[in-house]
Amino acid sequence: MTAVLREMRWWDIEGVFELERALFPDDAWSTGMFWSELAHARGPGATRRYVVAEDGEKVVGYAGLAAAGGLGDVQTIAVSKEAWGTGLGSELLTDLLRHATAFECEEILLEVRVDNTRAQKLYERFGFEPIGFRRGYYQPGNVDALVMRLVVQGTENRELN
Repeated sequence: MTAVLREMRWWDIEGVFELERALFPDDAWSTGMFWSELAHARGPGATRRYVVAEDGEKVVGYAGLAAAGGLGDVQTIAVSKEAWGTGLGSELLTDLLRHATAFECEEILLEVRVDNTRAQKLYERFGFEPIGFRRGYYQPGNVDALVMRLVVQGTENRELN
């Protein structure tokens, strides 16, 4: 697979939403949620980074990061089942982390389903560590979320004013 990463734009929402529904049928984001996130992704006051991975004309992955006050939050990351095991998840996460640095994030948080060990292993390879749980975070099904954190190198000993 030769996916190309680029900034997500409004014309990508339909393809992203198709993949979202396929991967997360019970708790998929709405197109309105993606529109809202993209509204904060451009311009001098941007607080979001959204990226898509395309293989030809088809969206095979996407990811998003929100940043504010030195804190980044991985909002979403998804890879089509056909692209599992190709390293695309790592590429998407690398892009988000690069932009977290540009947003001057000192730490990055994310939530991942407790039963999604594949994603947890990816995050651990990047240095994320578990710090707690959000009980019943994923609905329906009342599935807990594992909260993970990455402290950006060089900021762990910085005093907060």
